[in-house]
Amino acid sequence: MPTPKILSPLLLVAVLLLLFTSPAGAAGAGGGNATSESCPLDLGYVRTFPWDPTPCAGGAPNMTACCQTLLSVLGIGLAERLRATGRFRLPSAGASAACLEGFEEALSGAPLGLPGSSLVPACFPVPDQFAITPSYCAGVATAADFAAAVGNDSVQALNSTCGSDLASPSRCLSCLNAGIGATSRLTTAAANDTKSIPCFYLTVLYAAGVSNTAGPTYPPTAACALGLGLTSPPSTPSKSKNTAIYATAIPIAFVLLASLLAFFLWRKRKDANNKKKNHKISEEGSAERRSHPRPNTGSILFDIAELAKATDGFADRNLVGRGGFGAVYRGVLADGSVVAVKKMLDPEVEGGDEEFTNEVEIISHLRHRNLVPLRGCCIADDDVEEGKQRFLVYDFMPNGALEDFIFRDREASAKRPPLTWAQRRSIILDVARGLEYLHYGVKPAIYHRDIKATNILLDGEMRARVADFGLARRSREGQSHLTTRVAGTHGYLAPEYALYGQLTEKSDVYSFGVLLLEIMSARRVLDMTAPAGPVLITDWAWTLVKAGQSREVLDGALSTAESPRGGVMERFVLVGILCAHVMVALRPTIVEAVRMLEGDMDIPELPDRPLPYGHNLMFSEAWSNFSASPAFSGPIMDNGDMLRLT
Repeated sequence: MPTPKILSPLLLVAVLLLLFTSPAGAAGAGGGNATSESCPLDLGYVRTFPWDPTPCAGGAPNMTACCQTLLSVLGIGLAERLRATGRFRLPSAGASAACLEGFEEALSGAPLGLPGSSLVPACFPVPDQFAITPSYCAGVATAADFAAAVGNDSVQALNSTCGSDLASPSRCLSCLNAGIGATSRLTTAAANDTKSIPCFYLTVLYAAGVSNTAGPTYPPTAACALGLGLTSPPSTPSKSKNTAIYATAIPIAFVLLASLLAFFLWRKRKDANNKKKNHKISEEGSAERRSHPRPNTGSILFDIAELAKATDGFADRNLVGRGGFGAVYRGVLADGSVVAVKKMLDPEVEGGDEEFTNEVEIISHLRHRNLVPLRGCCIADDDVEEGKQRFLVYDFMPNGALEDFIFRDREASAKRPPLTWAQRRSIILDVARGLEYLHYGVKPAIYHRDIKATNILLDGEMRARVADFGLARRSREGQSHLTTRVAGTHGYLAPEYALYGQLTEKSDVYSFGVLLLEIMSARRVLDMTAPAGPVLITDWAWTLVKAGQSREVLDGALSTAESPRGGVMERFVLVGILCAHVMVALRPTIVEAVRMLEGDMDIPELPDRPLPYGHNLMFSEAWSNFSASPAFSGPIMDNGDMLRLT
């Protein structure tokens, strides 16, 4: 008696794609097609695995069910290859054709005896459809590509929910939900509706081949992740209970499938309507709604129609970044200039309007080589579906964020070489000079409050530009600024600012010191892998320098031979440690830091570091919302609402 199965919505969508994008019965892999290449899959499991061939027997009256079954069976081999090699799909068109030919023979032989010569061409009409192609789902070809495209959170969700024994229907549903979440991220990375559906199949293979500890050849894994019916049910504690769960799970799976398909149809219809509406606005818009200069600012108040045209209706393929602030799109204006259009958070989100207004008012008047120039802004409040929308328009920085160059995974290492010493030196000095301008080049001075690697952008010449002024504040005639709302990014916050809300120019200097150490070491601000617990980069670097091992702070990719003079790299490390000192009085100003970096000012001897700010003697009950850790030179905020974690 075949076991009931949860039809995987991920896999079913892939099957529907196969059936409805190619005519059934077209010339395909079967019919004795010969190929000079061999199949890299071991298809011996096809004859021995306990899968249920009933949907394909008796002339396969329901071809959709049959093709889903065959795709699931073939998916076992593809997932097993992914598990062994880390590669999705097959290396060439010839290998794909060879595997389909071998699959046809396995189905036709004993003990299955299915009409493989007719079923395989009908279900897989394109012989090379399992071959690697750059256009298939964002070009994802390896498990590393997949992880990079969906992000660490989605990978961890897949590994945790799909990693254990999936014989339990409740666990299977959790796995499927995680798969849908990962696929939505993968679809966004593909940035093209026509490539959305194939992405589902990659998630299925990843869940079965990589996330699950038992692997795709374990029947419960194939039954859940690949939606494959089995001839014998997986071992479960209660058959009657499982039957009830399955009865509930199957309609849930189909509801999820219907929702996904409805979402894709809605998004396509919405994009088409937006393009039509934007075209109409651009043609019929009144003169007063067209883009025009903002008085006394040097920036432009853009019309939403111009921005929509520049970004092709804010198409997914033009999406270049997403964060706590909103999303950034690449666009081309009518004059041919390339811009970055930042769509801000919903105005209803706390702080959204404030950050938008703050950034426009502050950066509109700033002009400096090391700041990202603001072209203008846009406020659109006549969109029926989205309501009030706000946009910032900047010059486009083709090399993206500094973070992508500092912290490099294995896959990125093959595509992009590490930063050279000359590049790192230039970037550090560029950021320092940008801060110097903010602190001393304008009156009143401006404190950025969120200096970090993601907010440093690189232009076409790899010159650094400070970006994102949403949290910036003007000084109060050189006096300390006290605030009850601490904003910034954990790890980059100066201790006195995080603890007391005391904001000065040296709060930015602290963040700059942390960033400098990240650039020189290629190490993140907080190391979560240390055996003794989390370690802050400032504590780690200070300990090595005090032990006379300052070169150990440097990134292994840096060759000391690159340094024009001995000790220059170590000089930069020392300046970073000094800038990120926990005591405000012992930090240099940004002007002094620049002179030290350029060798025009001697670096003082590094002072000892005091007890952590979280030491018990320094706190009364009034400070109970902070906790101290030996790994930190400053407090950890327990109240996450006070931090801008991006």
